[in-house]
Amino acid sequence: MPTPAPLRPEVAALTDLHPEVADALAGGQAVVALESTIISHGMPYPQNVEMARGVEAVVREHGAIPATIAVLGGRLKVGLTPDELELLATDRNVQKISTRDLPVTVALGRHGATTVASTMRIASLAGIRVFATGGTGGVHRGAGETMDISADLTELARTDVCVVSAGVKSILDIGLTLEVLETQGVPAITLGSEEFPAFYSRRSGFASPLTVASEAEAARVLHAKWSLGLTGGVMLANPIPEEAEIPAGEITGHIEQALSDMAALGLTGKETTPYLLGRIVEITGGRSLAANIALVRHNAAVAARVASAYAALQE
Repeated sequence: MPTPAPLRPEVAALTDLHPEVADALAGGQAVVALESTIISHGMPYPQNVEMARGVEAVVREHGAIPATIAVLGGRLKVGLTPDELELLATDRNVQKISTRDLPVTVALGRHGATTVASTMRIASLAGIRVFATGGTGGVHRGAGETMDISADLTELARTDVCVVSAGVKSILDIGLTLEVLETQGVPAITLGSEEFPAFYSRRSGFASPLTVASEAEAARVLHAKWSLGLTGGVMLANPIPEEAEIPAGEITGHIEQALSDMAALGLTGKETTPYLLGRIVEITGGRSLAANIALVRHNAAVAARVASAYAALQE
């Protein structure tokens, strides 16, 4: 596999590549990016740091090097130390940051946990092509009035990274999200199923626009897309393991209750997703948290295999 182009000098001056990640990239090894918002804003302590360490271990078990991404003290971090993971899991000053927030967070020397969008951008700058997360953002319910559409979709349209997730978060409008992805030319591909998944559930009621049967096929899609000069990312939806899912008919009522509770509080913007996920954990008595951890680990394993197969195609 060809050695990735080095970071531009102006980017390198703001970036800390973990030595293991730097060596892997220089040697053409498979590397999987991991986000940090799920650590700081997606789960309670200590499950968040245990999840983060466990997901990194899963990536290694399946043949790739993990690169958890964040901004700490204004520095872009690509690969974190154990102490840095602990900081993200416990420090209340860590902000949730999307792509728009990167310049302010860097310039003012702040801590930021990266969303799907900002993780994609930093991963791309570092030369990492595959990224594992829990669920992808999208069009929020009621977006016709609020215009609340995740920056994840814009980033997928312009950044050359494959995002492996359990589909669009089920608190969102999945049908409209798929329409936006189609408009922006982003392949929304489901691994091993003709139906698009819905985060906690294997079924969403929406047909998958595209399907692949294996990680090797997914890697060939990435290779073909970028070889053709088709810029932008790929959403690879990986259904939650059957034994961990909360069926759609069951989780729907919990989501509706959480949405009603959020509306009563008047929450909007980037606070909505952390609130809804946390409220659903409460409503389900922790069952949704267990499902979330299971799907993230499953996505990490798939992403590692996709990254390894993609690396082999570059040799």
